[in-house]
Amino acid sequence: MPTLKAKDLRSLSVDELSEKSEALKKELFQLRFDAKLAKLEDLSKLRKTKRDLAKVLTVKREMELPPALRADRPGGKKNG
Repeated sequence: MPTLKAKDLRSLSVDELSEKSEALKKELFQLRFDAKLAKLEDLSKLRKTKRDLAKVLTVKREMELPPALRADRPGGKKNG
């Protein structure tokens, strides 16, 4: 699976992001299980899946925030 881009994730709805996060959690569980049983050949899949899950959860949280607190929106909070 190619890595997810936050830009692409922002075009999804909250429900779609929830479904994607659940699928990634299941995949991560299976990867951890396979790693423990020494079935997983490419351990970098664990890292990539964790990062993809973090991106999905971050974008989902951004959508739940009020517009005034969003960093990517005009008038939103900015660092610096």
